[in-house]
Amino acid sequence: MTINNLFPKDLESIQHIFSSLRSRNYRIYFTGQGISLIGTWMQNIAMSWLVYRLTGSVFLLGLIGFTSQIPTFVLAPFTGVLTDRHNRQRIMLLAQVFFMAQALVMALLVLFNVIEVWHLIVLSLVFGIISAFDAPARQSLVVDLIGDPKNLGNAIALNSALFNGARLIGPAIAGITIAAVGEGICFLLNTLSFLAVIIALLMIKIPISPVSKKAERFRDGFMSGVHYTFQSVPIRTMIILLVFLSMAGFPFIILLPAYAKEILHGSSDTLGFLMSALGAGALTGALFMASRKSVIGLGGIISWNVVLLGLSLVLASFSTRMHYSLIVFFFGGLSMILSLAAINTMLQIIADEDKRGRVMSFYAMALMGTTPIGNLLAGAVASGIGISFTLLAGGIITILTGIGFQLHRKTLRKYVHPIYIDRGILPQIPVD
Repeated sequence: MTINNLFPKDLESIQHIFSSLRSRNYRIYFTGQGISLIGTWMQNIAMSWLVYRLTGSVFLLGLIGFTSQIPTFVLAPFTGVLTDRHNRQRIMLLAQVFFMAQALVMALLVLFNVIEVWHLIVLSLVFGIISAFDAPARQSLVVDLIGDPKNLGNAIALNSALFNGARLIGPAIAGITIAAVGEGICFLLNTLSFLAVIIALLMIKIPISPVSKKAERFRDGFMSGVHYTFQSVPIRTMIILLVFLSMAGFPFIILLPAYAKEILHGSSDTLGFLMSALGAGALTGALFMASRKSVIGLGGIISWNVVLLGLSLVLASFSTRMHYSLIVFFFGGLSMILSLAAINTMLQIIADEDKRGRVMSFYAMALMGTTPIGNLLAGAVASGIGISFTLLAGGIITILTGIGFQLHRKTLRKYVHPIYIDRGILPQIPVD
């Protein structure tokens, strides 16, 4: 993949980028979720900056990242069973209401100047518990929102574009807002932003399908999900790949407040610019994924971009200049979203419909659940050997992970190609 390949070259490809928006349900969801995600990114930046302002501790940055995501590691396999057994739209709707309440409590504590570190730890834990219910439902709901199953890859890529467009806008607004009026207004604006996605979910009309409410016990549903996920070689491989990325490749994000202040000698607006550069790269990658008309070749996208992510971290570890860091993190965001969107798309295509919620719960567990462990380790290691050496170590491990996946690709093709043929993605090869 070259830089030129990142941009569509014809009108048909450009039109294909937005093909999922032809679906009314997905269009409504896309709009409401876009507004809400800007608020969420504002809160993420405000939370990180508040923790570092109050404590000056990179370890506590890692701890907050740990407490906000560890519940997904513990609960996601169980909430995935609920996602397959109950209404995904309703689960997500309830989650947004609880997210809004959590943001409101944060806003009030900060605005009335009674916030303490233990409040942040408890509220980040509450956020993580809600996310454990939200993530499998959110990931699985996309299939229900689009009219044409052929647009699944496009819808997943547009979701990534939406997420990272918000990552581009939200941190920049947050940096300016924090500098002007403080962190509390960021939390308040996030509270209000949840109204958009709640209204959107109430407007969406999904036909009630006669989903199997088999007399399967919860324990049996859980165990069948575990067996299905880890007996499938391609699904198991991608889940393990995500675990390595979450432990070594992604925790650099939690260190960015300290990186902005200690390495680049900046302030909250510096952090906002770094996050925006990350978001700009990720948005570019997501639009490239949305312009693709086939899922063929996703394995190569995964392996090469995992290596590129590792290289970005290695280069960032040597940077002490703002402009250089912005370029490096642009490519970090680009490679991160290309690999994640490709993994997400492959998992959703490979997974059987009646087990998709459980498979995506393990995706959430690997992505959001093991990241807190990586965050905690990154915070502890950075406290001991410094931020730059922590980034360097994470980058090297990520590069080795990408090389390992590339070496394993031929084996994966043997398992993936029959599934693609069964799904009608590849033509049936006649046997004489």
